[in-house]
Amino acid sequence: MIRQIWLNVVAFQAGWFACVLGAAHGWPWAGSALALMLAALHAARAAQPRKEAALILAAVVLGGAWDSVLTEAGLLVYAPLPLMPAWSEKLAPVWILALYAIFATTLNVSLRWLRGRPLLTTVLGAVAAPASYWSGARLGAAHIPAPAAAMLALALGWALLMPALIWLACRFDGVQARARPPGPAPEASAPVSRLP
Repeated sequence: MIRQIWLNVVAFQAGWFACVLGAAHGWPWAGSALALMLAALHAARAAQPRKEAALILAAVVLGGAWDSVLTEAGLLVYAPLPLMPAWSEKLAPVWILALYAIFATTLNVSLRWLRGRPLLTTVLGAVAAPASYWSGARLGAAHIPAPAAAMLALALGWALLMPALIWLACRFDGVQARARPPGPAPEASAPVSRLP
């Protein structure tokens, strides 16, 4: 299990840097492709791939909606993506959606310890998420026109979003294999012959 946690952390960090640096250097599709490939590999290797895929999709939809609100409000400004229509600049870019996908892979593995700790989950979301956005902006992936307002909005939003994601992770836990009920394994019943 320790090995799985470390692999999960390394995969997430690789996906994060690929997305952020790809966006910062004009290659958003490359970073997105790597992060989405890692997320798909995670789901495929899960004990229950459909549940884990559902969690990833839910995180992308929820996170994408939240990020689009911040973008529409002008708190976050992302570089326009090549070959995308102008109206897409008001939505979360594809590399942010890929970041949510790769982040979702941590919820049932390296962040599993947050279950049953709602206060800690809330505080972690309020502190770590703004720091992550700030780091991404410093690396050139985004512009934050009003840092104080943006950091406050991110802190408040992620104080709600992080517990919601942990709740979804509990509901769609595809990593943990279903526990077999206690007792001996059920035996195959012998065919019953019909009496005339």
